[in-house]
Formats: sequence, structure tokens, C-alpha cells
Amino acid sequence: MDRRTFLETSGVAAMAASLGPMACRQASAGRRLDRIGVQLYTVRGEMEENLEGTLDRVAEIGYDEVEFAGYFGRSAEQIRDALQASGLTAPSAHVPVGSLGEGWEAQLDAATVAGHRFVVVAWIPPGQRQRIDDYKRYAEQFNRAGERARERNLTFAYHNHDFEFEPIDGQIPYDTLLAETDPALVEFELDLFWITDGGQDPIAYFGNHPGRFPLVHVKDMNAAGDMVSVGAGVLDFPGIFMHQAEAGIRHFFVEHDNPEDPFASIAAGFEYLQQLRS
Repeated sequence: MDRRTFLETSGVAAMAASLGPMACRQASAGRRLDRIGVQLYTVRGEMEENLEGTLDRVAEIGYDEVEFAGYFGRSAEQIRDALQASGLTAPSAHVPVGSLGEGWEAQLDAATVAGHRFVVVAWIPPGQRQRIDDYKRYAEQFNRAGERARERNLTFAYHNHDFEFEPIDGQIPYDTLLAETDPALVEFELDLFWITDGGQDPIAYFGNHPGRFPLVHVKDMNAAGDMVSVGAGVLDFPGIFMHQAEAGIRHFFVEHDNPEDPFASIAAGFEYLQQLRS
């Protein structure tokens, strides 16, 4: 099922056409969000130019916490100090999949210094995920990385795109990762745009794997299936967030991969999620 078919058959596109995005959301009661975060990949260009100033602007918008996608040449100590100066916290950071080997201890050291609680792998290169057995091997590696992270009072997690939902030999790779990883060692950061783009229902995954999704990327989609700023699309976030307890969600990170105006995009996302706090 492609993303347009998913939207049509689930009724999301029809609801959006008849009611409009906000009315669609108001049809469901939202959960209260204690803290609202942003994935800094959205403002990566601004981070490259002025990391400290970008964190200050993120805090001024009203965000409580951030998720890193690289340190832009800064040390973990400098990241810690910049966070303290801005009044933000960073419970999570994305790390390269290549760091799971010899560089894993260094990644865990940096996470501890910077104040992260989650270390998240967000990408498996195409050449390394051609068969289901490739995903099984990665699951084994994730278990080992997660065990060491737990020994360091940290949590390992994996973030999805859409390719994990493309069947290989009749199996969905994401299901393989969930089945082959130890729930005590490996958590998942569910990207709500990409799972929908992959033709799957996040709420179904929450029910089938309760408690395994402490982190979510809050990314919106219009009726045509294109990524838009949070609040401008048709995804029913209140309906999804009603399953917060079942899913185990503790952190909500607004994100847009390629917005025309990054600060305007994250400001719109914050304003929308702020409405769900009451």
C-alpha cells in the first residue's frame, strides 16, 4: 500500500477535505504534553553557522528539550555548557550506525557528559539492508549495543524511515527488528511521518508492542502525502497521542526534514503542540 492509498483508505484525506486539518484534530481528545521537544536536524543549517545562537532561539520559541543530530564540531562538554546556557535539556541524540563497533564506548562517554539518556541510530545504509538476514544481524548488534548502554545507565533506540516497512521475502523488516531485539535492551523512536508514508498505522504498532516507543518524531503530512510543518497537515496527532501511555511515549520531537523556513516551521509546530497541553 502506498502512502496515498493509505491516507484514502484510512479516511484521513476525506476527513481533511470535509473538515479541514484543525477540525479533524479536534475530533479526538489529545493527551497532555509535559515537555515539547524539537529534533535539531530541522535547523541543521543554522546549527552549523551558530550552534549556541540557534539553541537560544529554540528556547525563545518555548521548547523545553532538543534532540541532537550531530555536534557540529563541538565537544560533549561544549554541548553540555551550551544547553545549560540556553535552559534546554537534550534527553536524546542520534549517532551514526558505524559507531556501534569500536567507537561505541566513545559515543556513550559523550552522551553521558552531554546529559543524554537515549542514544539513537537513525539510518542503515541501503547496501547493508538487502535481505531479512541483514536486519537480523543488525538486531543482534543492537542488542549488544543496548546491553552496554544499559550498563552505563543509558538507553539504546532505533529510529525508522519508510524503507523498514517495505516487505522483503514477504516479511516487514521493522517487524523483524522488533521481534529480534530484546525489549529490555532496545527501544524504538517512531517517526510518525515515515511510518504513515510506509503504509502502516502507528496505533497498531503501539498495541502490538506496548511500551517500546519512548520517543516519537512529530512530523506532519498533507493529503497528497508530502511533508509539511506540524499543524499544517492531516495526521491526527491527538488521536495518536491518546495512546501515549500504551506506547510508552515520554518525548515528543517536532521535525521537518527540509522546511523552507526552519525557524518558522518549528515555531508553528510548537504552537500547535502547545494547544494540546491543555
